[in-house]
Amino acid sequence: MRSLPLPLALTVRVLPVAVLACAGWAWTSGPMAEPAGQPAAAPHATPTPVPTTASKSAPAGTGRTYREPPDPCAAVPAKTVAALVPKADAAGKELSAADRSLRRGCSWSALKGYDYRWLDVSFEIKESAAAADTAFTARGKGDAASGLGDGARVAVALTTNDKQDKREAVVTVRSANALVTVTYNGSDFESHGAPAADEISKGALRAAGDAVAALAAAKG
Repeated sequence: MRSLPLPLALTVRVLPVAVLACAGWAWTSGPMAEPAGQPAAAPHATPTPVPTTASKSAPAGTGRTYREPPDPCAAVPAKTVAALVPKADAAGKELSAADRSLRRGCSWSALKGYDYRWLDVSFEIKESAAAADTAFTARGKGDAASGLGDGARVAVALTTNDKQDKREAVVTVRSANALVTVTYNGSDFESHGAPAADEISKGALRAAGDAVAALAAAKG
C-alpha cells in the first residue's frame, strides 16, 4: 500500500478512532466494565461457546494467587507490538487508574500509511478466584479460547462510523483471582474497510497469550 502525506480529512478520521478506542478501554465503560459490542462472525476455527454461568474451570477457594498486576507495558514483547501495531512505540503508554495495586493497563496505537491499529492490555486483581470468576461470567458473550488461564473468551465485532469500518476483538481471560482483557482493532482509511476477522482475532489472542504469561511470571 502506498504511503501518502496524510491529508486533513484523514487526520479528522483518525482522531475519532483513537478516541473511541481509548474510551472503549476506560475502566468505567471499557472492556473492564462492558463487552465491546456484539460478536460478529467467529474466526475460521469453530470454537465451543463459553457457558454463560461460569468459566471452564471452577474457582479454587478464596486465596489470592496474584497480589498486584504486572507492568502492563512490559507484558507484550516488542516483537508482538511490531507485528500487531506497525510503527507503534514498543514502550507503549500506561493508562491512568485510580488504584494501580488493583488495575493497570497499557496501550499501543499507530497509523502505517492508511492502516490504523490499536492494542491495549489490562490487568485487574480481585480479592478471590470466586470474585474473578463472577466478573468473568458477567462480562458478555464470546467464543471459547483454549490454552489461556482458567477460562477465556474472544468476541469480534464490526462497526461502521461515518462510512468507515472498524473491526475489533476483545479477549477476556480469568487466571485464578486475576482478569486479563485485551482489545485489538483496526481500520483501513483508504478503502474505508477493516481487517479480516481472522487477523484481528488472532492478533488479540497472541497479545493475550503474552499478557497471561507475564501475569504468571509475576506470581507471588
